[in-house]
Amino acid sequence: MAWREHGRGPAGCGSPGALTARTTGTAAAVATVFREEAGRLTGALVRLIGDFDLAEEVVQDSLVAALEKWPEQGIPAKPGAWLMTTAKRRAIDILRRDQRYAEKVRLLERSTLPAEPAEADDRLRLIFTCCHPALSAEAQVALTLRAVVGFTTTEIAAAFLVSEVTMAQRIVRAKRKIVAANIPYRVPQGEELAARLEAVLAVLYLMFNEGHLSRGASVAMRRDLAEDALWLTRLVATLMPDQAEVLGLLALMQLSLARAGARFDAAGDLVLLPDQDRRLWDQAAIADGIAVLDRAGSMHSPGPYQLQAAIAALHSEAATWEQTDWRQIILLYDALLRTSDGPVIRLNRAIALSQIAGPEVALGEVNDLAIALSEYHLFHSARAELLDQLGEPALARAARCRALELCSNPAERSLLARKLGGQAQR
Repeated sequence: MAWREHGRGPAGCGSPGALTARTTGTAAAVATVFREEAGRLTGALVRLIGDFDLAEEVVQDSLVAALEKWPEQGIPAKPGAWLMTTAKRRAIDILRRDQRYAEKVRLLERSTLPAEPAEADDRLRLIFTCCHPALSAEAQVALTLRAVVGFTTTEIAAAFLVSEVTMAQRIVRAKRKIVAANIPYRVPQGEELAARLEAVLAVLYLMFNEGHLSRGASVAMRRDLAEDALWLTRLVATLMPDQAEVLGLLALMQLSLARAGARFDAAGDLVLLPDQDRRLWDQAAIADGIAVLDRAGSMHSPGPYQLQAAIAALHSEAATWEQTDWRQIILLYDALLRTSDGPVIRLNRAIALSQIAGPEVALGEVNDLAIALSEYHLFHSARAELLDQLGEPALARAARCRALELCSNPAERSLLARKLGGQAQR
């Protein structure tokens, strides 16, 4: 769990290191409970008192209280009820200090909110509120991590390589926007649901990609962030089991993470798919991902996430790079282009096409994307590979140098540098 691995400790709650020490022995169990309950608690309290900021604050306070008490007293039989009771008491204390919220105090005191947090409908409402289209994509991700996953501002800032002040301002602005725009706290229904679900999945997809291969210069990947995105997607799939695209995204994440063990060598260098030791792939996770994809397919409602997952499944099932079913992959890319045409998809299709039609045909298709992808390092990297295959080392080197200029990820930069070094020696 991300917060635990980062030594999470909310501001004002004491030394994270000290807290971590006290949780020795029960930390894993406490972390699991936190993850399960944070979204439920926040969602239930937002629904009750209608104050996103206050709900989030008291939930954070209840989690801190649990972190302090549970290692000494043991985890209660009903940890969710304990957290809810603590959060309610904290909310009442805060509201009592402010007479402007007198009515809300009475509402809390009269509430019939059960001690055991309500079903996860509240978390679903919370996710849809955080991913409302009135908010920017960056704000949607930040608010989802904060309110639903329970990240601290420090953790979110570190994950997205911005200062804590910047991230705090982004979150505050997002919450103010929710209030100012009177964004409803509900799961959209009918025709609105499809469009809103698309935004939720887009946030989860963005989170996962950032974790799978970071855009920043400090680390190559953030496995914890990718796993948090997987966890959230699994939660949405549990709450909305009849949505095929949710299952498609879940399968895509599972299949991608199943191969994570072979993506980096012992020195931390990136290993490309053709060169990966496939014995390191998690076959059980691959089977799970394919089963989820099959379940999505049985709903007969195809979409871009299912198509991407199907491509990932074909790669995962291939015994070797050479035995990959490239024709089927190209057909899937064609279907993907019909649902969500874009230059990056066309680039990936061209790379697959090179395995069947050869590098010259593929390079023609890649060159057609020069304007759209001129600032995208993988465009230049792909061109370099194809030019190498066509016996054009000078052009390949120029393309690879441009890719290196545009790339920030340290593992990708190292790979490009190694390839440039190899070219120089030839």
